[in-house]
Amino acid sequence: MKNLTLLTDFYELTMMQAYHHHQTHTGRRQRAIFDMFYRENPSGSGYAVAAGLAQVIDYIKKLQFTDEDIAYLRSTGVFGDEFLAYLKTFRFTGDIYAVPEGTVIFPGEPLLTVNAPLMEGQLIETAMLNIINHQSLIATKAARVCWAAQGDRVLEFGLRRAQGPDAGLYGARAAMIGGCAATSNVLAGQLFNVPVRGTHAHSWIMSFDTELEAFRYYAQLYPQTCILLVDTYDTLKSGIPNAIRVFKEMQDSGEPIGQLGIRLDSGDLAYLSKQARIMLDEAGFTNAFISASNDLDENIIAELKVQGAKITTWGVGTHLITSKEYPAFGGVYKMAALSTDGGPWQNKIKLSEDPIKVTNPGAKKIFRLYDKKSGKMKADLIALHDETLDNSEDLTIFDPIATWKRMTLPAGEFTVRELLAPVFKNGECVYPDMTVTEICEYAAREKETLWDEHKRLMRPQIMPVDLSQKLYDLKQSIIAQLRENK
Repeated sequence: MKNLTLLTDFYELTMMQAYHHHQTHTGRRQRAIFDMFYRENPSGSGYAVAAGLAQVIDYIKKLQFTDEDIAYLRSTGVFGDEFLAYLKTFRFTGDIYAVPEGTVIFPGEPLLTVNAPLMEGQLIETAMLNIINHQSLIATKAARVCWAAQGDRVLEFGLRRAQGPDAGLYGARAAMIGGCAATSNVLAGQLFNVPVRGTHAHSWIMSFDTELEAFRYYAQLYPQTCILLVDTYDTLKSGIPNAIRVFKEMQDSGEPIGQLGIRLDSGDLAYLSKQARIMLDEAGFTNAFISASNDLDENIIAELKVQGAKITTWGVGTHLITSKEYPAFGGVYKMAALSTDGGPWQNKIKLSEDPIKVTNPGAKKIFRLYDKKSGKMKADLIALHDETLDNSEDLTIFDPIATWKRMTLPAGEFTVRELLAPVFKNGECVYPDMTVTEICEYAAREKETLWDEHKRLMRPQIMPVDLSQKLYDLKQSIIAQLRENK
């Protein structure tokens, strides 16, 4: 695949040229710290799941301007020869820290930080947001769907409804990280070594003279995984009786058979699955499973569960791969500090009339605090990069906006973990390779550290994300200074 260097907004390049011109003519070299974070959980969720870091790493490794790229930029008439000559030798030389893929994350905290020469940090903004925003959105949606399924298998079936091949491919990867058991996307299975699943379409049934003939032929080909789609003509009067007949013929043949099941793709899934369960059990196929598809999402699955549906495998497509009701993650990328000619860092902040849009200054880290006894999360604490924290003393934290909301964690009753891990140092990748399977296992452990109150679909409990006293005081002093200088 072509490198993604030009996958950027045009203004990133015009700013780069302006920075380069300023640096060339003043001799001043600037280095910046940028934070990537988001402000609101998707779909009203109590948390999100970070995904996309592997593609970010690949993007940074391949970041260079080819002769073709240079020629195109020259053709715009905007960029001068001096700047284009610089781009020919461009490589990323900075540092990147990020939360590992599969980490449970919350609004306001840095998912990724960049410490790099200003031009380099500016260029990579758009592509990294594109990658992290999309994959974190789908991973979060998948986590919600899987939670609603209450331990049942969820299969990602969205490729044909995704907004293009890349969204289908990396959406499938993100859905696996969010908790899906398999995907229908064969290319995703090949590239990421994850399970692929699928049965057959209605067209398979319709290509035969009878439904029974179609079922028999399919069963002959796939006796180890025979899942029959039963709603082409009449689910209860035709589809399920014919499936049972074929299952009996398979059983009577004496040949080894594997997993048997049916799939429902239309109608009242609660009623039909309950009737199907009765019919299968009475025929002696108590182990045959019932799967369902048909524009499912977490809310429909949760409602079907309440209604006693006998479905144990859920194929979720459109609503998952597009995060249909909440189609954008909303991550942003903001400058937090600036240094000139290797001098001291100047902490930067963006002010706004909207409190949620006021950024946090300086180089930072994230401490995640856990209840020692249960292993569940208690809060996240955003602190300055040089701060340390252990559990040897009582710790009182407070909401940075509603400061009267306070919580004290007694010494010895909580544990501390730093979330941001080094990814690039001086332009070299230092992050370990992880398979998607390993990331999925890590993500599953991460979600287990959430309390159930934070997982519920509607009006979840909000996890505290607080500032250390030192960071809070720095932020307030900068705000006061900026107001004085207006």
